[in-house]
Amino acid sequence: MRVIKGLIKVLAPLLVLAGGAYGAWYLVRTRPPVETQPPEVIVPLVRTQTAIAKSVQFKVQAQGTVVPRTESALVPEVSGRVVDVSSSLADGAFFEEGEVLLRIEPQDFELAVVRTEAEVARASHRLEIEKAEAEVARREWESLGSGEKPSPLVLRQPQLAEARAALASAQAALKQAERNLERTVLRAPYTGRVRQKNVDVGQYVTVGSAVARLYSVDYAEVRLPIPDDQLAFVRLPFDYRDGSRRPSGPRVRLSAEFAGRTHHWSGRIVRTEGEIDPQSRMIHAVAQVEDPYGRQGPAGRPPLAVGLFVQAEIFGKQARGVFVLPRAALRGPDRLIVVDSENRLRFREVEVLRSQGEQVIVGQGLQEGERVLLSPLDTAVEGMRVRTEDGISREDAKTRRPEKRRLTESSRGLALFAALRLCVRLPSSVFHVLQVAS
Repeated sequence: MRVIKGLIKVLAPLLVLAGGAYGAWYLVRTRPPVETQPPEVIVPLVRTQTAIAKSVQFKVQAQGTVVPRTESALVPEVSGRVVDVSSSLADGAFFEEGEVLLRIEPQDFELAVVRTEAEVARASHRLEIEKAEAEVARREWESLGSGEKPSPLVLRQPQLAEARAALASAQAALKQAERNLERTVLRAPYTGRVRQKNVDVGQYVTVGSAVARLYSVDYAEVRLPIPDDQLAFVRLPFDYRDGSRRPSGPRVRLSAEFAGRTHHWSGRIVRTEGEIDPQSRMIHAVAQVEDPYGRQGPAGRPPLAVGLFVQAEIFGKQARGVFVLPRAALRGPDRLIVVDSENRLRFREVEVLRSQGEQVIVGQGLQEGERVLLSPLDTAVEGMRVRTEDGISREDAKTRRPEKRRLTESSRGLALFAALRLCVRLPSSVFHVLQVAS
């Protein structure tokens, strides 16, 4: 037994050395040939967008505050004490055209009518007397038979003219008294709403003192400032000296936040103001919305109240055959880069019609179907080769196959060492050295 154990102790290391030598020989024999490759040039991967021609309607953004088209002060034309105020004459109340809003005490004006009626009667009576006396004077002159023409004074013509003038004056005074009596009743000049009430029952009002401020509700208007560089995209109605005027202006879409929701109204530009703002260099267009307090429109939409701040979107001119691209496509004010069929960069000068938000509208200089570069590049050179997301070459996948084969052969060598270790129970350190060598 001692001899056998001694042989095992001598033969075991020899077997280990023989197995290691065989494994090393196998790895060297089966290793792939070393291939020298030129340094690989990394081609950048980029994003592109295909240029598609379309029709675009330009839109100009503006903002403003809603104001009434017509606003006026309710002013009495006679003085007196207020005896009645309508329920429609209250802050925020609506009224109809011709509705009685306020009454002034009429007694003094009724008495004035009676007095002027008496003056008219006296003047009329006096005129009749003068007519009769003038007729008598004419007959007496004719009876004398002198044959001479009588003077106007003989025929009492001055007295007759004075009587007629007195009658006309009395009649005018009567009309004035009747008008003053009618003016004791103040009526609404149009259908509208009360902005502010300044009077109540028992108060004495004088001629020219404003008792209320009213505004109409047939239309609402919004004054919209438009920069000079945006005027080329809309057709505004301008007035000329000869009275000619352009047709109706463009459509406008108004929007506003109210009660936590966004609401919309439709209107139209009806006119432009007569001058350009000397400070902001803007021209002001006036948008008009019909029946702002009506119930037409979506359910739950509030009225377009006076004082509401709104955002306006003015629908402008129509452009055909243009390209809408992201702003990131521009490489300067009027240049972009296209990727040709060989995946090479080509610089292109284009006509930028308009930049709005995160988009640009390009006209001439670009063709239908061309790929426009969107990705930022640190260095872009004419003719530079790139890869696109939708055109990655299949050759990249083929280049990975030899690597897979080499990994398979190496794994075979490692499997041989693992089997040898199980047979002779090699120490872990020896197996690790062989694994590194593989």
